This record gives sequence, C-alpha cells and structure tokens, in this order.
Amino acid sequence: MSFLEVTLYLLNGFKISLVIFVVTLLLGAPLGLPIAFCSMSKFKPLKALSKTIVWIVRGIPLMLQIFIIYYVPGLMFDYPMFSNVDKFFYMNYGISDAGRLMAVLIAFIINYACYFSEIYRGGIESISVGQYEAGYVLGLKKSQVFRKIVLKQVIKRIVPPMSNEIITLIKDTALANCITVGEIILQAKELAATKALIWPLFYTGVFYLLFVGLLTIGLGKLEKKLNYFKS
Repeated sequence: MSFLEVTLYLLNGFKISLVIFVVTLLLGAPLGLPIAFCSMSKFKPLKALSKTIVWIVRGIPLMLQIFIIYYVPGLMFDYPMFSNVDKFFYMNYGISDAGRLMAVLIAFIINYACYFSEIYRGGIESISVGQYEAGYVLGLKKSQVFRKIVLKQVIKRIVPPMSNEIITLIKDTALANCITVGEIILQAKELAATKALIWPLFYTGVFYLLFVGLLTIGLGKLEKKLNYFKS
C-alpha cells in the first residue's frame, strides 16, 4: 500500500475516534454539572450517593468500564444487548460496530461526566462566600447571583483543567479498540496483521498530534478571551 492509501485508510478510523470525542464532549460535559450539584447538595444521602459514584467511576480504569458495560448485561441477564444491536444495524443498514460503539460511548460519557463534575465542583467552591453575599445585598436572587456573578468566574477558572481533560479525551478514544471498535489504532493493527505493515501503527501518532495541536490553539484562544477577571 502507498503512503496515501495508508493515510486514507487510517483517516477512516480517525473519523470514529472523532465521533467518540465529539459525542462524549457534547453529552459528558453537560451531564457533569448536575452530578457536581448533587456532590455539593445539603441532602446528605444524595451527596453521599453522588460522591460514591464519582469515586467508583474515577477509580476504575476506563478500559475496564468499557468491558463492564459491553459484557456484563449479557452475562447477568443472558442477553447480549450490544451484540444484538450490532447485528440489527448490520443486517438492516449495513453499519458495523454500532452496538460496540454505543457501549464505548456510554462508558466514555459516564466516565468523563464524573471527571468534569469534579472540575465544576472545584470551580464553584473556589468562589468566595463574600461574592454571594454581595449579590444578595444588591437584591439578586440565588439563581441571578450564580448566573451574573459566579458563573463567569467559574468558567474562567475551569478552562485550564477542562482543557487538559479534553486533550486526554481524544487520546483515550484509542481504548475503544479493546472491544474491536474500528478506530484508528485498530485500523493500524489490521494493516499490521493483513499487510505486514508496522509503520502505520506509529504513524497514527501524527493524527493525534495534529488534532491535539489544533485543540491547544483553540483552547488557548478561549482562555485569552476569558481574561476578564485578572487579579
């Protein structure tokens, strides 16, 4: 295979990596906010439950979580749910790996939502009580204080740690190949197995480096735009 053919072949796999990245970010980032509020709740059972879930999800490797979500329903209920989804989409629409991709997305969304929740919680709790009190003195309601005074400061403070998680996310998409989802690393492995080409496996690093470079530039510009509260 020529260099161009290998590049195009790997690019098809990288598209799956990007799907995992985008869907996880779009669903996991918003989901992290209610989890953060639950972790800060004054209702102790809810707070304890939320913190326990976050502790478990953050404590178990993401690869193992993918295995759990993909295989456990079949083992516990004798119903291979995601395998059946694979078969359904392949037989009716010619789409392969739909069930596997669904399992990966569920694992990624839950995992990153828990990580994002801790970033949100840290950002919200870093705002001094005095700023809330100042808002109340001005006659603002609790929701208005949060939206008009606290939120902008929280966003500015969480951008750097969120940027790190977002960059980690694109690299973590490689874990999807553990259940043979056709992302870029799996594509490179297939070339090694079928064409005896090892170099494409190392070449995949170029795709990640370029995308991380674009993310770094974009997130850096966002951070500069949020410099409205310089100490």
